[in-house]
Amino acid sequence: MGRIATFDDWTDVFQGWRKEMDIQHPDVLNYKFETKFGQLETDEVEFGAYKGRKKWERLSQVPDQRLRDALLNYIVFQGDTEFASVEQQRFLYATAPTEWDSAALARIMTEEMRHGWQMSYLLVTYFGDSGKLEAQKLLERRAFQKNRLLGSFNVDIENWIDLFTFTEFIDRDGKYQLGMFAHSAFAPLARSMGPMLKEESFHLGTGNSGLRRIIKAGIIPTSLIQKYINKWVPTAYDLFGTDHSSSAHWAYTWGLKGRFNEGETTEEVNPEFMNEHARNLFIAECAGLLERLNKNIAEEQPKLFLPDIKFNRRIGTAANQPYDIHGNLLTADKFPAYLAANLPSAEDKTILSQLFKQEWIAAKES
Repeated sequence: MGRIATFDDWTDVFQGWRKEMDIQHPDVLNYKFETKFGQLETDEVEFGAYKGRKKWERLSQVPDQRLRDALLNYIVFQGDTEFASVEQQRFLYATAPTEWDSAALARIMTEEMRHGWQMSYLLVTYFGDSGKLEAQKLLERRAFQKNRLLGSFNVDIENWIDLFTFTEFIDRDGKYQLGMFAHSAFAPLARSMGPMLKEESFHLGTGNSGLRRIIKAGIIPTSLIQKYINKWVPTAYDLFGTDHSSSAHWAYTWGLKGRFNEGETTEEVNPEFMNEHARNLFIAECAGLLERLNKNIAEEQPKLFLPDIKFNRRIGTAANQPYDIHGNLLTADKFPAYLAANLPSAEDKTILSQLFKQEWIAAKES
């Protein structure tokens, strides 16, 4: 197919992408995709230079081309993550530990596809030829070809511990991104967030309950679970963006993307540290989740923890530096061996393949 001209053209490309992904679960095959919009908390811009003015319903109302370009970019990145996660998870049905988990995966994948559908609708409907081109490109990149736009979404999800850790932490980052867009001055984007956040909450719950069920079963050593936390959490830190980000500064100044707790906090905003603010909220939430999970771990097993914010980073002030999981700086020559010892290894995966033959996960709580 050539360049798309309408959203119907885009849905044709989407159906081709679905066929290529070859996801055969009936709940996925029978899912009816649609756009969903919620209510705005306020129709006025909530922060920044345009605070108090009416939110923009059309792109022509956005007062500056730089703002339009930034909006386009944000929607593209959000949509890219949605389709990428489906590509990462598509093979897991064959090893689903229970029927409940298989159905949960189908729901997660269809909702992620719907979120990508929603972002593509915004691109095609509001952003002219450039939006149509970007919506088409969302379905041309591939996580398994390592050309998705953000690092977490080029990492392989190989088993269900990967999936539960991914949905616990990476989807939780998604909750923060969606929550910040819920305050956007661009009304169609802000209206999209309520339904997406409601659906995203199931994904987070699946990850958290999955890890709790693994711990409850007591078959998988927590030292192995920790390696998967070490694998995914640094990529989640990266998803919040660079430190002292000028683009995040301007996104707030222009009213495009608020703080996660916008309207709830009395803390004075510091535009120089927008990404750090969101990341710190995320870290505090995740630390609390692990604290609760640790209450279920047997005394003889090591407790779970978040790796230090400097460990194995790809962006930010600690990018590509040899910090260990506790934040200590190692020598560059020792770091590859240290990294290999603290991330899932081929030997770990062999051990897991045997443990997965046992009752390695408890039944889903009613």
